Order: sequence, then structure tokens, then C-alpha cells
Amino acid sequence: MKSMLLVGLLVFSTHVYAQKSVPVGTILPVRLDSSLSKKSKPGETIRARIMQDAPLGNGSKIPDGSEVKGHVVSVALGVDGKSSEITFEFDQLTDSHHTVHVMMDLRALASPLEVDDAELPDTGPDRGTPSTAYTTTQIGADEVVYRGGGHVMNASEIVGEPVPPNGVLVHVRPNLMEGCRGSVGDNQSPQALWLFASDACGIYGYSDVRILNSGRNVPRGQIVLKAERGNLNIRSGSGMLLRIIDLNK
Repeated sequence: MKSMLLVGLLVFSTHVYAQKSVPVGTILPVRLDSSLSKKSKPGETIRARIMQDAPLGNGSKIPDGSEVKGHVVSVALGVDGKSSEITFEFDQLTDSHHTVHVMMDLRALASPLEVDDAELPDTGPDRGTPSTAYTTTQIGADEVVYRGGGHVMNASEIVGEPVPPNGVLVHVRPNLMEGCRGSVGDNQSPQALWLFASDACGIYGYSDVRILNSGRNVPRGQIVLKAERGNLNIRSGSGMLLRIIDLNK
């Protein structure tokens, strides 16, 4: 069996829609347009927006601005009243004209504050300096040295290149401490990670929240987040790294 599973038949373009395979392991960097909380209801629609063109190979891409859509599966409060958890899934990927059904897992989640910080230069806001001259720190600590033509660095190692205005193309690195894989199958190409580091994995900026299931375990595609003190509130504007893992169920 080929190690690269063909997921869907699509090509996203502003002008053309044709058959195109999307390899397992394609990462989608998104920003939530919805919120997720202990007040969410089962069946409630959740939406997110892709924040950087995601290359698919052969010059095709999933364009910036495409929508990822899913729904809340369940919400549960702990018997002690001090914890809460939410189960949800993303299962649709839509451009301006077409929708494909896919299965995704969650690699990383960052609060709106973490997202905002990653967009600012390390020296702080400077109206006199163009954004292409910024040096910024990605969510997860990679450094983008000079966005106008420098490199993405992990310590002293070059791991990718910046893509103006706020994107990067990098080789995804494993994060064994947090339980994330690197590249999957034959998908060894650089990935669009937006404001996230090459080894970004887990939760950033939500100190009381943890991932019980990223969607990789059964039931596959269902992401489970838990807040230990009942204050589960994943706000609109949060960033996520989602990864396509299969055709939808």
C-alpha cells in the first residue's frame, strides 16, 4: 500500500477546479471565526479561515481565505463542577465554489494573544520599519530573521523560509515531548505554518486547557479539549494547526 494516501480529489484555484490529490499530512494553518466553550451546544457549527496558501505540489494550492468548517460533537461538565471538556471535529474544506469532505487532527492551538505577539517584531511595534524588515518569533519559538529575505531559524539551524506578509514554509519537525510527529508518509515538502514554529505542538496561551485527543486516536477526527477548572473558553481569533489525516468518515 502506498505510504501516501490520496485524500480527496480537488484543486483549489480562483479560476479552476479540477481533480487533484491531497496527500495525508497536509497542514492547514487556520484562525477560528467561532468560539468553543462549555456553553457550546452539540451540533453547533464551527468555522475557521486558512491564513496562508497551503501548497499541494505541482503548483496547486489551497488558497489563503478558504474556509474550514466542522461542528461540536459534545460538551461535558465534570462531576466536581470544576472541569469541562468539549469534543468537536473539522470535516469540510471549502473555497469560493467547492467543498470537499476530509478528516483532520489538531497539532497546535494558540490563544489570540499568542497570535498577536507572533505578528509583532521582537523589538516591539515600529511604524518606521516595514514589516518585511521585521524579525519575529513564531508560536513555539522559531525565529524569523528578516521577513523580507532571511530564514526561519530553530536555534542555529535553518528550517524554512518566510512568506510575506506573515507566513512561513518550513519542514515540519517532530515534538516528542508533546507527542507530535514530523512529516507524515511521503509528504516531505515544506508546509505552510503561518505564525507557528516548525515543531509547534500542543497548547499555547491557554494554561488550563489540555488536549485529551488530537483526533489521531479513536474516534479518529474527533478533537477533545479539557479545562481543569471549568473555564473552557477557546476564543474566536485563536490560531490552529490542523492536519489532513484521511477521507472523512
